[in-house]
Amino acid sequence: MDVNQESLKMHYELEGKIEVISRKKIETREDLSLAYTPGVAEPCRVISRNYEESFRLTRRSHLVAVITDGTAVLGLGDIGPAAGMPVMEGKCALFKEFGDVDAIPLCVDSKDTDTIVNTIYLISKSFGGINLEDIAAPRCFEIERRLKELCDIPVFHDDQHGTAIVVAAALINAIKVTRKTMGQLKIVINGAGAAGIAIGKLLIRMGFGNVVMCDIRGIICEGDEGLTSGQEEISHISNQNHEHGTLEDALKGADVFVGVSRPGLVTQQMVASMNRGIVFAMANPTPEIMPEEAKAGGAAVVGTGRSDFPNQINNVLVFPGVFKGALSVRAKEITDTMKERAAYAIAGMIPDSELTPENIIPSPLNKEVAAVVANAVATTAIEEGIARI
Repeated sequence: MDVNQESLKMHYELEGKIEVISRKKIETREDLSLAYTPGVAEPCRVISRNYEESFRLTRRSHLVAVITDGTAVLGLGDIGPAAGMPVMEGKCALFKEFGDVDAIPLCVDSKDTDTIVNTIYLISKSFGGINLEDIAAPRCFEIERRLKELCDIPVFHDDQHGTAIVVAAALINAIKVTRKTMGQLKIVINGAGAAGIAIGKLLIRMGFGNVVMCDIRGIICEGDEGLTSGQEEISHISNQNHEHGTLEDALKGADVFVGVSRPGLVTQQMVASMNRGIVFAMANPTPEIMPEEAKAGGAAVVGTGRSDFPNQINNVLVFPGVFKGALSVRAKEITDTMKERAAYAIAGMIPDSELTPENIIPSPLNKEVAAVVANAVATTAIEEGIARI
């Protein structure tokens, strides 16, 4: 099957992957009076007196906005907001299918940070959460930071944090399989954009070990010139030994490789130089190294972002449950501790007795994962005192 042509055919046939379904049938005059005028005035009055009731008297507490500016869509790059719409619709379909969370796709036609932030803030009272998607670095960091300061609902950039959580979950189990030691790993991350930096931060916070970030110029070290704001920030907590050199240099003796970059950047010989390497080559659709090559180089565990190989490391294991849990207790934000707990919840879906080099992460189609993640997130929100119900 040519998946691209089949997908195009399906999209033409469907004319959109989501639709709005009314939760109230309007069949009688009484129905009309209750759902709309004159009866609807009363919930409006209640909300005007008590803003918090907007979460109880409308669909808001079950509704997420999935928002992009179209500047970093999948592996396609800056293709614009309209061209990003199929991905946003797909994300909304996944929210509903896996987390029973309603989501609305919104594409903002601007590359100006102030305009994007202001636009999202001004519509935020219609939603219970904001999922930022496919916004290019480094602008995405500032957009998320400012929205978290302005909005009273969770703001979550899935390309950053969803990716970080699912990588952490896979790594938790890969460590068990390989009998490596938590805290003593050398982890090389290639791709120092939104996803790579977020992965690095979370793995460092969770105590996996020494993270070495690499970009197109090679190893990133504290004090380097020409770093982006995100790279500068993580340079202070990564690369503990102040290494310099190329990706090939970084991989010598490394325990883990995480790729969020481009196809074909890692060779069999580079994997052979690792320490029984855990290789997560996640560039899509073509990874940094194909699984069979990585295994031939001696990789102990291999994961990719693809569905046609074992160990698919996919964000769909994360965002439906994270938002489901946050919305269920009306959390004000999604914290770093929630992200950690979500990672451990996903990893825990596979009993230790069932862990193998080709089974370290649940299937993206496992619909039980969202409920487990939601429970971990909701419980954490209550413990942290940021739940409002």
